[in-house]
Amino acid sequence: MTPDDVMIIVIAGLLSTSCAVLGGFLVLRGQALLPDAVSHAVLPGIVLIFLLTGERASLWTVVGATAFGVLCVLGTDWLRRSGVVESDAALALVFPALFSLGILGISRFASGAHIDLDSAIYGDLTFAPLRTMSLFGADVPRSLVITAVATVAVVALVVVLWRPLQAASFDPAFAELAGLRGRLIGQVLLVAVAGLAVVAFDSVGAILVITFFVVPASTARLLTARLGPMLVVAAGCGWVASMAGHGVAVSLDTSIPGTIGLTSGVLFVLALLLAPRRGLLARRRAPT
Repeated sequence: MTPDDVMIIVIAGLLSTSCAVLGGFLVLRGQALLPDAVSHAVLPGIVLIFLLTGERASLWTVVGATAFGVLCVLGTDWLRRSGVVESDAALALVFPALFSLGILGISRFASGAHIDLDSAIYGDLTFAPLRTMSLFGADVPRSLVITAVATVAVVALVVVLWRPLQAASFDPAFAELAGLRGRLIGQVLLVAVAGLAVVAFDSVGAILVITFFVVPASTARLLTARLGPMLVVAAGCGWVASMAGHGVAVSLDTSIPGTIGLTSGVLFVLALLLAPRRGLLARRRAPT
């Protein structure tokens, strides 16, 4: 295994960890599709910042993309609270419009941005070790630094807001009545998801973001009954999928993010069948 291979696995593992931790709360809140919507909605923000600054990989790019992700979240929430459409329909109305706007922006105004549509969909994880930045006199992959910072920030956020996040995930109404600011905590969580989706977008693209957010968390949900262990198991599933998926992708000479996503799906199927309490086989053996 080459140093580049190790770097790809570390980047994918860190990304899976941060996504799985936030994804655990989203799964419990019934908002599993939100990361997929946000990852599509950030594209016009990237295009807009390129048109204004001529750059596609800067702090302003992250800010602009996150702003459009938050816009998607707020627009969806406004439509849902209006009562005109259901929450799933609101999501389906907002994010395709923003993603289409981004695609049109690339094809019409930002062809020089080198934002390849395949990369926007599938990501550039394979080439992450080649895009470096200077850190303490050494060249390190930019994606590694950004992903590591995002992971630390996500873990810190969850630790600081653990009690209100836990309460708001299981019973938002109780969290609000108990003075834990359940609605505000939910909005903070959604903003964090939007920011992390921007980080994930650069490495794994729009399509596979949903895998890193939802599948490890859903797998852990089948294996554990408490929130804390669920988040730890979800992060572990992300690392296992990253290592195994990378190995399979290299041996078959195929897409690394795609194979990692497929490996995550295989882990979920195994948990669905073999989980001690909630697995299908355990339920069939249970007395009626």
